[in-house]
Amino acid sequence: MTLPEGLTTGVWTLDMSHSEIGFTVRHAGISKVRGRFNEASAEARLRDSLADATLHATVKTASFDSSDANRDGHVRGPDFFDVEEYPEMTFRATSLRGDGEDYVLTGDLTIRGITKPVDLEVEYTGVAVDPYGATRAGFSAEAEISRKDFGLTWNAALAAGGLLVGDKVKINVEAAMVKQAEA
Repeated sequence: MTLPEGLTTGVWTLDMSHSEIGFTVRHAGISKVRGRFNEASAEARLRDSLADATLHATVKTASFDSSDANRDGHVRGPDFFDVEEYPEMTFRATSLRGDGEDYVLTGDLTIRGITKPVDLEVEYTGVAVDPYGATRAGFSAEAEISRKDFGLTWNAALAAGGLLVGDKVKINVEAAMVKQAEA
């Protein structure tokens, strides 16, 4: 599997200031809550074939931000991420398939010490050189996971029936990766 147009071999790292790692989850069965993680890192090593590429990403769970201080404190606590015990979530790619602009990146996602395989639907959005000479590549990725699969089981019953927090979590990533200088 050859590299898409514009990508070159070498090490690429996440530029978090131009990226977003977000999520959406159903709340009270009637609305959606969105949030993001503000601290993350990732490194991809590209070789001549995408089949030989590697990717490892780490997200700091304490950087969880849903724009509601009370909810953020609860989600960072032991009922959800337990950031004291599990300060990081990780994703390590295991395979990649597709071509052109659309790919499926399979990897091992670890949350709260539980690792499960996850498929990310990835769109490669191209390469550009910024005004400072840095070569950047863009990617959009989506996945849906069951939070219960990762031990995130806290919930509360609603008076009218149903549960406060939905099980399905949609993950959305907008990533800007920067080519690192050859050593």
